[in-house]
Amino acid sequence: MVGHGELSACFEQFLAYRSPGKPSPHTVRAFRQDFDAIASALAAARGGKVDDLSATEIDQERMCTAFGTYAETHAPASIRRCWSSWNALCDYLFTQGRILANPMPQVSRPKVETTAPKPFDHAAVKCLVANLHQPDEANARAWQERDLALVLTALLTGCRLSELVSLNVGDLSDLDSPVGSKEIRVHGKGKRQRILIAEPSLVEVLTSYLASRVERFPGALRTQSGGASSTWQRLSPDAPLFVGHDGERITDSTTQYRVKRAYQRAGIDGQRTKGALVQQLRNTFATSLANADTNVDTLMRLLGLESVTTTQRYARAAGKDARSKTTAIRIRHLATSVVN
Repeated sequence: MVGHGELSACFEQFLAYRSPGKPSPHTVRAFRQDFDAIASALAAARGGKVDDLSATEIDQERMCTAFGTYAETHAPASIRRCWSSWNALCDYLFTQGRILANPMPQVSRPKVETTAPKPFDHAAVKCLVANLHQPDEANARAWQERDLALVLTALLTGCRLSELVSLNVGDLSDLDSPVGSKEIRVHGKGKRQRILIAEPSLVEVLTSYLASRVERFPGALRTQSGGASSTWQRLSPDAPLFVGHDGERITDSTTQYRVKRAYQRAGIDGQRTKGALVQQLRNTFATSLANADTNVDTLMRLLGLESVTTTQRYARAAGKDARSKTTAIRIRHLATSVVN
C-alpha cells in the first residue's frame, strides 16, 4: 500500500502506464479534469487538500458521496465520462495493489441514452440551403459564401465540429473520378484519420467561398499573382479551410453560432435535437446513409466511429420512418439537389 498523500502521484503513474497507447491530448486532458473534480470532492469531504489524499481512502462510501456531489452540477454525459475515467484509474490501482478493490461498480451513473438521433428531413434541408443562398439582411457583415460552404461541408461529409474546424486547405486533393471531386483527409478523434469524398457540387461551393476569401484577405495568398494557379493553389496547404472575419482559423463557438443562425433563418431551428448544431448536420448525413441501406461497417468508417452501438442508433433513426425505403436519398444525389 502507498503512504499518506500519494493519490496524486498514483494518478501520474496511471497516465504514464497508459502513455504507450498514445492517448490524444484531449483524452489526457479529460482524465485530468475528471481526476481533479472527484479528488477535490474527496478532499473537501474530509476537510483537507487534494495533495493530502491517500489511495487507501478510495472506497465505496467515499466515492459514492464524491460522485453524488459531482452529479449536482454536471450533465449525465459528463458524469458517465468521469465515472469511466475513475473506473480505469481504480482498476489500475487495484492491479498495482494500491487499493483492496475497485469500488466503481457500486457507484451509480446515468444510463446511456438509447434514443435515436433526429435528422432534418429533405424539405428542411432544401429550405436550409435555399436560405443560405440568400443574403442575411439582418447582418451586413455576414459572409454568405463561407456560411454556405461551412454548412454544406458538415451536411455532406458528416464531420464533427472539431474535425470541421481543424480542416486545412491541403486536406482536400483532386480525384480523377468523378471529375471535379476531391478527397478529404479528416483528422478524427484520437488522431485517427479517415478519407471522405467531396462531390463536384460541394467542391464548387468551396471554390466560390475560397475565391471570396482571396478577395477579403489578399495578403494571405501563397502566390500574389493571378497566373494560371487555381484558387486552391494560391492558398497554402497548411492554411485553415474555414476562417473567421479576422482571417484566422474559425473557432468552435463561431462555427456553432453561424450554423444556429442558418437554422433560424430557415425556420427549422425548432426541428433539431436540443443542443445539436453541427451535430444535427452529422445526424442528417448519417441517417440519410442508413436510409440508403449503407451497411454498419461502412457507416462506422465514414463517420469515424468505433462503437457499433452508436452506429446502430442511426440505423434505428432511419427505420423510424415507414417510408424510408422509398424516400431515402443517397448523399451524392442530395448534394446535387440541394446545391443546384
